[in-house]
Amino acid sequence: QSSEEARLQAQQEEAARLEKERIEQEQMEKLEAKDQERRESELAELHSLEQKFLAAQQWKTDYRAHAKWEHYLSCDGSPDPTVLQEINAFMSLWREDQNEDIQLVMEKGEQVLNLIQKLQFLLLDTPPNEITEKETVQYQESILELQNLLHQKYNGATEHMLKAANMHEDPDTGNMQAVIKDKNVTFCIWANLKKKVRFKNHMFCDTQHGFDLPKSLAVSSVAVRILHTHYDHVSPLWLHCQSVPKLEVLDSKELTQHSKGSVEEPEEEEKKAREEPDMPAEEETCSDGRKSVISVKENSNSIADINETGEETEKKSEILDIPSQVQDPLMQEETNEKEEALTDENIVDLQQFVPVGGVYHIDVLQLPPQVKQIKDWSMVEVLDVGLEAYPYPPEEAEDATHPPVRITLKLSDNVMYFEDPVIARWDPAGQQWRTDGISNITYETQEGSITFEMGAFHTIALLQDAHLNMPYQAWELRPTGMDEALLTVTAVFATIQIQIKGNQCMLSSVAVKEKDVLSHVTGKWISPLDLRAVLKKAGVNIFPGEYSHKYVSVNKKAPLAEVRAYQQMALVASAFAFAWSKWNLEAGQEQVVFKVSEHLKADSVRGKDWSLYMFNGQKAQKLKITETSKAFSEELEEGSEFHSTLYHMLKDFASKEAIDKVEAASFLFIDVVYQLLLATRVLTYS
Repeated sequence: QSSEEARLQAQQEEAARLEKERIEQEQMEKLEAKDQERRESELAELHSLEQKFLAAQQWKTDYRAHAKWEHYLSCDGSPDPTVLQEINAFMSLWREDQNEDIQLVMEKGEQVLNLIQKLQFLLLDTPPNEITEKETVQYQESILELQNLLHQKYNGATEHMLKAANMHEDPDTGNMQAVIKDKNVTFCIWANLKKKVRFKNHMFCDTQHGFDLPKSLAVSSVAVRILHTHYDHVSPLWLHCQSVPKLEVLDSKELTQHSKGSVEEPEEEEKKAREEPDMPAEEETCSDGRKSVISVKENSNSIADINETGEETEKKSEILDIPSQVQDPLMQEETNEKEEALTDENIVDLQQFVPVGGVYHIDVLQLPPQVKQIKDWSMVEVLDVGLEAYPYPPEEAEDATHPPVRITLKLSDNVMYFEDPVIARWDPAGQQWRTDGISNITYETQEGSITFEMGAFHTIALLQDAHLNMPYQAWELRPTGMDEALLTVTAVFATIQIQIKGNQCMLSSVAVKEKDVLSHVTGKWISPLDLRAVLKKAGVNIFPGEYSHKYVSVNKKAPLAEVRAYQQMALVASAFAFAWSKWNLEAGQEQVVFKVSEHLKADSVRGKDWSLYMFNGQKAQKLKITETSKAFSEELEEGSEFHSTLYHMLKDFASKEAIDKVEAASFLFIDVVYQLLLATRVLTYS
């Protein structure tokens, strides 16, 4: 009897379950049909809001033209770096100028750095349709020529100082020493006038850079120069001209036209639109059948060294040392053995490690003939050789061992080293940074200095892992006023707060272990591009590059969902706050999940005000779960519906005041928010 009852009960339960499922299914179908019906009108409404992005593009185009005209009218004597005649005239005038005073070179250097910065900004800021390939190459060549000229001038000034070294003897040691610095350069020079072994080491007091020479140099006519440039004109140019990687997706208009007849995303379009992060920019198959990656990619304005033949470009691409998972799996098998033989672990992969804190040119130089005072005359023997390096280790003694030179460098205060930096030397022949030839490294964390030995004199950089602050631990974007917002990124070692207002942004704080750092770059209103450059230069990188997904465990998302989310978040950012949700990891590649709250006051958002939303680029929904739920579920919030856009989804639960604010938001503010979201990629790198 009881078994019969149990069987009936089970049948009833099963029937009830099926009925419940059928009703739910019916409800879902109704909701989806409703969403489908209004899809077209919603996309049209979104499209009219999206016109703000076009308005921002147009404004920036006009602004660039206006800036050029303003420069033309100002007649302040500084050249327009985009006009070849002007920049060439500027360079040749300075080349011919015989005045080699170091102070003068520093002043002129400031102007040269500004010109370089303008050109780099244009290369990054100008959309591809507004700049020709010829102009791009011209700007790159001008940058390289300006860099070379500046370094030549520092060499000329060094020689000029050394000729009169005996006029600046240090009363204690009888040798000459000088330190000259400004905000761009620290120039330390020491001349060995007395050649006494007991003065073989020297510390430049006000910079805390120093050296300890081998005996053979301590008794020779030499000078030692430590020229610390707070900029990097040594690494290949592409390193400083990397634009934000493109995530190509169509705008809503194109989608509307396709989706009239069907719900399906247009296959072809989607394929074109999909970013292929696992494939390199352009591929060439080298003679031995390996694929090499060329680092020149049209739309991202990245740069291979310009004056290279095709052959060298191929060589260069190997130097980029892009990891081998770039290749397709079939080829992978056969090339693995070959690959191992080719990679040299002493070569720095600049996609992974970047120079931070500028570059230290460390040279041992031949002391030129000194000025002699005869009665009222100053006489000096003039040699027409320019600044000459002193050969160390000496060339003839191949097999003899020569003691290394010991160097101490004080780390720059204006940058953050979150871990002990990697020391690398520049290899001019291979045009790459290398880590071999440097030994006995010690870090003094308290003093912020680093001591090491090297067998010869090299140009040195201190490198930091470009991705040590990724993936981020959390992020939040919240409005703080009309066309004002605050973006907070909580990275691994630092918390970065960026204020946004109108068409500019400001680094309001960088906190490490609750302490504010980098006060020299906070509190200044700049463009998003400049902000990116300033933070990267300071060693705080929260801007993933084209290949960053190879070095960071990324929460991979379809570009369609990611980009649409950033666009629509930006469109409503004047009235809604957004933040990181742990469920974004669980939601799969096709959709993103984040917290949202309507926010019309300037204070911070209370925990209970957040709701969770899910979006895949074409369908938005409000979730029933909260951040503290036990498990992830896509179940809809009671009484909510689907919408084709995030904007309409939020509108269902928003006040009229919030929607008015969204419609009134300035196109420049929206554009800056979008640029910052795209540059930090918070939905995939958190």
